[in-house]
Amino acid sequence: MSAVASVEDTLLLASPQFLASLYAQFTNDPTSVDASIAAYFRGLGDAESQFSPEIRRASWAAKSTTAFGGEDDVPLPTPANDRNAAKKGSAPQAVAGGEFTAEQVQQLRQDSIRALMLIRAYRVRGHLLADLDPLGLTEIQPHPELDYKSYGFTENDLDRRIFIDNVLGLASPTLRQIVERLQQTYSRRIGVEFMHIQDPDAKSWLQERVENSNYATLFSQEQKVKILKDLTKAELLEKFLHLKFVGTKRFGLDGGESTIAALEAIIDRAGENGVRDICFGMAHRGRLNVLTNVLGKSFTALFSEFQGTPANPEDVQGSGDVKYHLGTSIDREYEGYNVHLSLAPNPSHLEAVDPVVIGKVRAKQDQRKDTERRQVMGVLLHGDAAFAGQGLVAETFGLSDLKGYKTGGTIHVITNNQIGFTTSPAYARSSPYCTDVARIVQAPIFHVNGDDPEAVVWVSQLAADYRQQFQKDVVLDIICYRRFGHNESDEPAFTQPKMYKAIAAKATTRTQYADKLVQEAVLTQTEADAIISAMQTHLEQSFEAAKSYKPNKADWLEGAWSGYAPASGDDRKGNTAVSLELLKQVGDALCRVPETFDLNSKIQRQLELKKKAIETGEGIDWATAEALAFGTLLAEGNPVRLSGQDCGRGTFSQRHAVLRDQTNEQNYLPLNNLWSGQPAFAEVLDSPLAEASVLGFDYGYSGADPKTLVCWEGQFGDFVNGAQVIIDQFISSAESKWLRMSGLVLLLPHGYEGQGPEHSSARLERFLQLCAEDNMQVANCSTPANYFHILRRQLRRNFRKPLILMTPKSLLRHKLCVSQLSEMAENTSFHRVLPEIDKLVDDSKIKRVILCSGKVYYDLLEARRAAKLENVAIVRLEQFYPFPHNSLVAQLSRYKNAEIIWCQEEPQNMGAWTFVDRRIEGVLTAIKHKSARPVYAGRVEAASPATGLYKRHEIEQAALVKQALWG
Repeated sequence: MSAVASVEDTLLLASPQFLASLYAQFTNDPTSVDASIAAYFRGLGDAESQFSPEIRRASWAAKSTTAFGGEDDVPLPTPANDRNAAKKGSAPQAVAGGEFTAEQVQQLRQDSIRALMLIRAYRVRGHLLADLDPLGLTEIQPHPELDYKSYGFTENDLDRRIFIDNVLGLASPTLRQIVERLQQTYSRRIGVEFMHIQDPDAKSWLQERVENSNYATLFSQEQKVKILKDLTKAELLEKFLHLKFVGTKRFGLDGGESTIAALEAIIDRAGENGVRDICFGMAHRGRLNVLTNVLGKSFTALFSEFQGTPANPEDVQGSGDVKYHLGTSIDREYEGYNVHLSLAPNPSHLEAVDPVVIGKVRAKQDQRKDTERRQVMGVLLHGDAAFAGQGLVAETFGLSDLKGYKTGGTIHVITNNQIGFTTSPAYARSSPYCTDVARIVQAPIFHVNGDDPEAVVWVSQLAADYRQQFQKDVVLDIICYRRFGHNESDEPAFTQPKMYKAIAAKATTRTQYADKLVQEAVLTQTEADAIISAMQTHLEQSFEAAKSYKPNKADWLEGAWSGYAPASGDDRKGNTAVSLELLKQVGDALCRVPETFDLNSKIQRQLELKKKAIETGEGIDWATAEALAFGTLLAEGNPVRLSGQDCGRGTFSQRHAVLRDQTNEQNYLPLNNLWSGQPAFAEVLDSPLAEASVLGFDYGYSGADPKTLVCWEGQFGDFVNGAQVIIDQFISSAESKWLRMSGLVLLLPHGYEGQGPEHSSARLERFLQLCAEDNMQVANCSTPANYFHILRRQLRRNFRKPLILMTPKSLLRHKLCVSQLSEMAENTSFHRVLPEIDKLVDDSKIKRVILCSGKVYYDLLEARRAAKLENVAIVRLEQFYPFPHNSLVAQLSRYKNAEIIWCQEEPQNMGAWTFVDRRIEGVLTAIKHKSARPVYAGRVEAASPATGLYKRHEIEQAALVKQALWG
């Protein structure tokens, strides 16, 4: 075999005798042929079992030695001089003597094998010949592997009988019948890609349904009318908006109206299959249509928003968002069962919502204890350009079958406009289809012509069935077009003149389908027109009602969020203290492993030290405080979810929340074995190296479940850089834009220890720049006790805010960075500002107050103690935002005569300086302090976050400590 030739190429060039001999060799011993050839023969679908009974074993056949070796009953072949015998219906004729040579049997079997090769080629590549483009602009190129002549057949063989059975629903068909059935099945207006699936059951299941169903005969008159109504709703809404609000952006579904029929079919079939909650995510194209015609948002409310009325009541604060970014939810009844539908709000970062929706699905499944993942399902709607172009699509697929992230399969629906803004597919992707990324998880892909609504509905039902049957992702690619420009106000003919000439001359999908149903006598033209009239009347009535419409309630704090309220007031400590007794009970359990567990000896020593700290109440380090926070929440009935790279062990080998048996590698989680019958459990997950999707997933989870502590941890703080869209568009702004709360915690290891630019900084300055309108919390704790309280505080208040937490690296084992157990017990809480802890001169004699946060505090403290400075106080800012103005007033008021210094490790243009500078000035002004403004001490401005040279780091660190202490 040539190094570059495919198996198919080689076998197609083979002589009939060689092919039959090779296949005979394979059937006797699959290992006796090349592995690639054996795999190909297996792919024919057990070809030997598909030979018709006549060629396998006929009662009237004479015995002879076959090409497969050994004795077997062989059939009488159709005589060579009468190849139309099968077509005429006559029985095979016996030759003289009733015996057949091995060559005759070989020819029959060789013909069957080549026919099966043709069938397999159609299963693999038949979609290349399918009529998928409703505009007719895509030139379909012949493919040699889909030509029967490539397999040694000629036109004279078309009516020749092929001895195969139970293939394509045919029994001993002619070659012509095989070709016609293949074209009808794989190359009409549906193109199926499924042969890349390695699961034989899934592949066989799909093959059986595709090959044994003719969608054109499946729908009743009632179902066809329902499809027409769906198309009518979709088309008339867009036309109505186009006429009433000329030039206004709506990102309409014009040209892709079959998407609405597809969604209706998915919901209906999923409901039949036991799904009770469907979470949708989509970008803006067609969103208004989905909001109203699928999710039940009133046309009155929509038209009111077009007229300038806010989506929420006037007393609800927040920035709001444009109409085509908003979400909603509804309960809909289908054939006697209820399905809850929700559409997540999404920004213009088209695919950013994908992992968010999947996380939401997972949370709802966990709340329902839906461990089989059959009651809650995700449906993601995409555009073709974004699906092919944006990395979050691939990242989200990558989560689909991972422990802790799997949701039992997502249905992906692509409204394929064959264009991205003004970019043609040839410039937008390197792959033949926009869907090729789905092959990474072996998802079946259904391409369908959007102008064939019945085909669209049939594959939508098939997709819903497949998801429930195999708990895997599936992709539905509805190939359609975009009737107007990207946003209805631009001129698409500037860049795609040929396409838009075709569109301008084209009847709409609804018009074509209505004409078809009239021709089929499914309904009359009068009845078809009545459907239009009824919808038009409804739209006009809603439009009139919109003139006086006022929203009476906001879409938030319902369902799982009932009982929560907007944040208010300055004192937000919450009740985070825990009884000393519970702390010791949890601590003891965290240090206990089963007797049969083969624990690593180094971890054994760590647990012994931890147990001693718990018993004495002294020397509680960072990891122990964290475990106590998690464990006490679990004891109180709140689940905990922690995910990110290396979470089980901890990046710095500090956590060891997941212990690994050294003999059998089984995992043991002390957090889930606090005591028998504990009310809640923890998930500690080592995530894939995909920050954007995992952070988005965990954000989505936190948005659906306010009672679970959800934490995402960066291996190093800078890892969060790759998830900036999730931070900007969801974490920092979702409550203001969409009234969506989240209690997600970001744990970001941060601190300058000479480990280079990336592993020093979590880009604190970026988060602080996003802080406004009480949108989130940003902190940099310096004690394990404060860390304990701030984690628990996330669930011990009646509101939720995201928490961005700079966490330490070297401080994890620093001798001074420890707390007492009593600091977490009764009558304790989180402190936003920590005062001076050493005994110094009288407050009035303090000459300098250094304000700082995090790890640099311990550098300053040790240097001050070493120098025995007693007139320099150090005050720690533990929380940056919301800025603790009052607490800082209380502390700085003590030092009336002191110079105020702000010290940080980060360069002057990074870190917290530009955020705290004017705020500290505001505090000093409020207390009429003699120092009008703080003085900066730290690294000079820099383009890179930190040096990569350790000696230079030490010099810089010593210099900023000296500058802060002595000026």
